[in-house]
Amino acid sequence: MKGSTKLVKSSLAARRPRLPQCSHTVVPIHLAAPLVSAFYHPSRRRNQSSWAAVFSAAQHVFNNAPDPKSPIAVDPFQTVAKEMKFLTENIRQLLGSGHPTLDTVAKYYTQSEGKYVRPMLVLLMSRATALTPKRCRQNNIQKAESMDQPISPSDILSDENPSAPGYSPLTSIANDAAYGREDSEILPSQRRLAEITELIHTASLLHDDVIDHSQARRSAPSANIAFGNKMAVLAGDFLLGRASVALARLRDPEVTELLATVIANLVEGEFMQLKNTARDEQNPLWTEDTVTYYLQKTYLKSASLISKSCRAAALLGQSKPEVVEAAYAYGKNLGLAFQLVDDMLDYTVSGEELGKPAGADLELGLATAPLLFAWKDNKDLGALVGRKFSKKGDVQKARELVAQSSGLEQTRALAQEYVSKAIEAISAFPESDAKNGLIEMCTKVMKRRK
Repeated sequence: MKGSTKLVKSSLAARRPRLPQCSHTVVPIHLAAPLVSAFYHPSRRRNQSSWAAVFSAAQHVFNNAPDPKSPIAVDPFQTVAKEMKFLTENIRQLLGSGHPTLDTVAKYYTQSEGKYVRPMLVLLMSRATALTPKRCRQNNIQKAESMDQPISPSDILSDENPSAPGYSPLTSIANDAAYGREDSEILPSQRRLAEITELIHTASLLHDDVIDHSQARRSAPSANIAFGNKMAVLAGDFLLGRASVALARLRDPEVTELLATVIANLVEGEFMQLKNTARDEQNPLWTEDTVTYYLQKTYLKSASLISKSCRAAALLGQSKPEVVEAAYAYGKNLGLAFQLVDDMLDYTVSGEELGKPAGADLELGLATAPLLFAWKDNKDLGALVGRKFSKKGDVQKARELVAQSSGLEQTRALAQEYVSKAIEAISAFPESDAKNGLIEMCTKVMKRRK
């Protein structure tokens, strides 16, 4: 990745003033450096001495982090406000179904205000890379009218039972035309990508809430509670189906491959989450592989969608390979930081503030970053991890042991390190409000409370 970053820098150096780092809640890259080599590749095996250095560096980063109350320089939402304004409406239109119950369940999570982090990142990346060097790619159709046109014959896509005259197809292609000709630096295909990203994310929420027996989502009853498990699963499947149709109509094989891989990654990550360690033993001992396994699971479940959608945005914008790689690195690192902060909030923020039950991870038997860091110094946590906190009092004991440890501090330090890597990845992009918005998203991730 360093080589590709240098290529971007050399091609844009004449156009790019150096971005001041002081106004953002991020870790200076010189403080993050000791962590970079150890954590940048989650699947890489490490020896015990390297992990000792990582934990020491994490504490150093935490102690030297900037003030998290520094002022916000740019509002990322305002940078892409025009496109975000129609996001929910367009998603609901893409999800239209003639079956009233399916229509209601599929649109259930669009009724409440979501964070829309993933589509906002796609739109910001699209605008930020619009100023970077371009290349010509084949199979990339950018016209809105082409994007909304079916590939197969319409009467095949909306076929009906020939023995039932007057039958109306449940999913009409009329639901697919969501764009006018608004003037925007962001291409219609990139805007549709943002919507597809949110569809995939929402589908994963519907499925996760069933698996986790969730009670609340976005300060309302979760879909599995409101409609039952079967309806929630089927609605999630429908969202993935509609996302796949919209994805195919972008007519870009590489982008289709990327987002299809995300869907597979989500399932792979969920399977990894069924175990807290690779071997899932009854009395596990902490090793460097414990955190490696967790980070790989975290990438698959949380960061894959962000990293691959940022990459896809750059591809659709005809960006050069080094820019595409930089977009991917930004998304990968920010996605990992986002989930690390999420894991930390499960220990530190109330359920009312989160909009969902706090402490849910331990109740589900999941050992996340704060506990894994605490476990390294407190071997007693191993027995609790092995039985997935199933005995009475296990959850409370685990929370107390984490609170007494440096687990939360080290989790925040690692998240800040990933944030620094995300900012470094796009440092060579031309200066713009969109680039500053991407940087400010890093600040928001570190400051968020829900």
